[in-house]
Parts: sequence; C-alpha cells; structure tokens
Amino acid sequence: MEDKKPLLIVIDANSIIHRAFHALPLFTTKDGRAVGAVYGFFSVFFKTLRELKPNFVAITFDLAAPTFRHKVFPDYKAKRKKAPEELYQQIPLIKEILSVLKIKVFEKGGFEADDLIGTIAARAEKDLVFPNLETIILSSDADVLQLVDGRTRAMILKKGVSQTILYDEKGVEEKYLGLSPRQLIDFKALRGDPSDNIPGVFGIGEKIATELLKQFQSLENVYLAIEQDKNKASLKESLYDKLVQQKDQAFLSKKLAEIQRDVDINFDLESCRWGEYDRKAVTEVLENLQFFSLLNKLPGPN
Repeated sequence: MEDKKPLLIVIDANSIIHRAFHALPLFTTKDGRAVGAVYGFFSVFFKTLRELKPNFVAITFDLAAPTFRHKVFPDYKAKRKKAPEELYQQIPLIKEILSVLKIKVFEKGGFEADDLIGTIAARAEKDLVFPNLETIILSSDADVLQLVDGRTRAMILKKGVSQTILYDEKGVEEKYLGLSPRQLIDFKALRGDPSDNIPGVFGIGEKIATELLKQFQSLENVYLAIEQDKNKASLKESLYDKLVQQKDQAFLSKKLAEIQRDVDINFDLESCRWGEYDRKAVTEVLENLQFFSLLNKLPGPN
C-alpha cells in the first residue's frame, strides 16, 4: 500500500469568513459580541483538518489597502458592496485564535490573498525536503481554480459552509467545457468577470470565449492569429472588430485576472507544520466564546 503523501492546506480566510457570515444565523456571546463568522470559519476549518489530515497548514488574509490591480485599474471590484462592520470586527478574533493554534498566517499589502495562495502553492511545488508534497487550496471563490495542476487541487465551498467540491485538473476541464486551469485566466480576459468588475471584451460571452480558447489556446494566440489574418477569414467580422478595438482592454483584463505566483513573502514550509499547539489554551478560548460544540471537533496532529 502506497504511503500517504505529505499534504499542505492553504486557506483563503476572507472568502470563508464572508461565506460563514452570510450563511449562518446571528450568533452572539452572552456579553453581546457577534461571533457567527468566527464560529462558521472554525467549523469549516476543523472539518477540513479532520477530513484531510494535513501535515502543514497556511492561512492567507486580504488587507484593506488597495492592491496593484487597483493601481492599474481603479474600478477593480468597484461594484462590490462593502460587508457589514460586524463581519470585519470578527477578523481580529479569528487571527487571535489562529495564533493560539500556532497556525501560520500570511498577508501582504498591495496583494490579494489569492496572490499569496498562488505563491505558496508555487513554492511548495519546489520544496526539496518534501518533493512529493501535495497542496489543497480551500476557498469559496472559484478564482483559485486557475492554480490547479498536477500537484495542487482546490476545494471549493459549494453551498453555505457544509458542502465542498474538490477539483483536480480533470474536474476543472469538465466544469469549464474542456478549458484547462491556466486557460481560465484567458477566459476571464475575454469574457470579463462582473463580480470583480473585470471588463473583458464587451460583446464576448462565455460561449464565444470558450470557442476562441479551444481554437487558439491562449489570448496571445488569438491576437497573433488576428495579426496574421488581415483578410478576417478565420473569425466573423463583428468578432474580429471587437477583438481589435478592445485589445488593450483584453490584456488589461488578463493582468487583473491572473493570480500572482511570485510575491515576495517569507514562506517556509516547516513553519507551517500543523498540530503543535497547547490544547488546554485552545479549549479555554473556545469555552470563553461558548463554542462548546467545537470542543470535540478540535483535531489533533497527524
């Protein structure tokens, strides 16, 4: 029987916190503190630890400061509604509990949590001590599917905080009608992404974007074909014109959509080893918050 490969879990904290906050009913302590997002986050976290039994855990957070994407496109995510203040007030408490659990947290000004996730996954693939290390990304945001490859999978929350889908490369291709994980970047460059206010090419929807990428493989190849096809023989004239007129916007959209994998962060796999925490100290924190149902769900080391 083959030995279990070492496993790193990388968690997109903000996406899980937002999902938990909106999915669960109002939850307060006896002294009136709102802790629903805290409870929901750790319910998902502990469940994931019990099921996957990772050797290493890293958690990423977004910071409030604008990112490099806002600098190149000020309207990036401009249409998103700001979450209620009660949500943001719970994030420091989540970080405090993670600290007691000895969980390594990563955040960096100018970048999103996704960029840190991408960087950690890329660094993990190059780890020399654990050359067969596997990575699973936990998020409620399908944007991270572009990071899936032979060594990295993504677990996406499907409904509320109780159901997940684990995607490998084949699963991504099945979901996106044959597109590979890396092609999802070009897919967004063409189609755009209303949730992040990424413009894409106006007039191109999911069907046309998918067809273009199946035919040409990448955004760069689409425009290379246009340059070489002055007679517009391979594309409908209306589509050809849209692509030509919005070329700069298409490549800007790709820059916005692509998760960075080379952010300058201090990542050391061994510092992310899971399980070396004071169980009594964690129990006291959970009891103080009246999270009694989580006490028996607290996973130990593997």
